[in-house]
Amino acid sequence: MGKSQLSLTVAVCLSVGALNPAYGADLARRLTAEVERVHEKAKYDLVSLGAVKRYRGSTFLVLKRKYAPGLVSLDDFSHVMVFYWFDRNDTPEKRSILQGHRPGKKDPLTGIFATRAAVRPNLIAFSTCKIVSIRDNIVEIDGIDAFDDSPVLDLKPYIPRNDSYPEAQIPEWAGGRRRR
Repeated sequence: MGKSQLSLTVAVCLSVGALNPAYGADLARRLTAEVERVHEKAKYDLVSLGAVKRYRGSTFLVLKRKYAPGLVSLDDFSHVMVFYWFDRNDTPEKRSILQGHRPGKKDPLTGIFATRAAVRPNLIAFSTCKIVSIRDNIVEIDGIDAFDDSPVLDLKPYIPRNDSYPEAQIPEWAGGRRRR
């Protein structure tokens, strides 16, 4: 089964509710085995578009000049989602951390995918930032929780109707309200 066939199989299973626990663990085992077989040796190449730079109290996303045409019309948006690499955390040990507690907090033990921690199997981070200005290959933003020189992987416009879910719920330990 190729990647597109696997994607179709998963999509069909999801659409008919086949991944519901009521359908049994056999399907989950088969799908997991197929994903592991297909992706066993898969490698994906990422390119750095540029880097985060700080200068005299301002924060900039300085893209390589060849990516400047990709910024056309981005200034029509007020905010941008910046995807970057947590390069200062890139060690095999930190990539293998799958559970933990927030430092100094009494949170329950959580899986890394239930956190925004900087340690994870793939060190991709993103922040939504206000666009201050765009000139040539440089986007000035109002700040970001990335280190200076962190590699920028991608930029996407923030679109409230697509990127905001007011009805979303978060657990109380993460600052949410107790469910009624």
